Amino acid sequence: MNRLLVMGALMLAASATAQDIRGLEICTAEKDMARRTSCLQSNVELLQQELTRQTRRATEDRVTAAKEMAALKADVAALKDALARAQNEITELKKPKPAEKK
Repeated sequence: MNRLLVMGALMLAASATAQDIRGLEICTAEKDMARRTSCLQSNVELLQQELTRQTRRATEDRVTAAKEMAALKADVAALKDALARAQNEITELKKPKPAEKK
């Protein structure tokens, strides 16, 4: 029953763009209630498969982005360390050296 409610809500929300979803059938043309129910169930299954695919793709993209962000954070940390070392070397070079005695 929940599936039919979800499907009904999706059908109402996407009624204008229903034909943009490849494989989605227009079930209102069916006169026989059994065929209409079968059509709706087929649409629900199709939408659930698409939702599963999109969820999987989004998860993969999120994992990839997280890995990339971790790598970039490591690069930033390494660059900060290198900058600090370079600044320390510059500070040491700018210090006056004691005069050499002969």
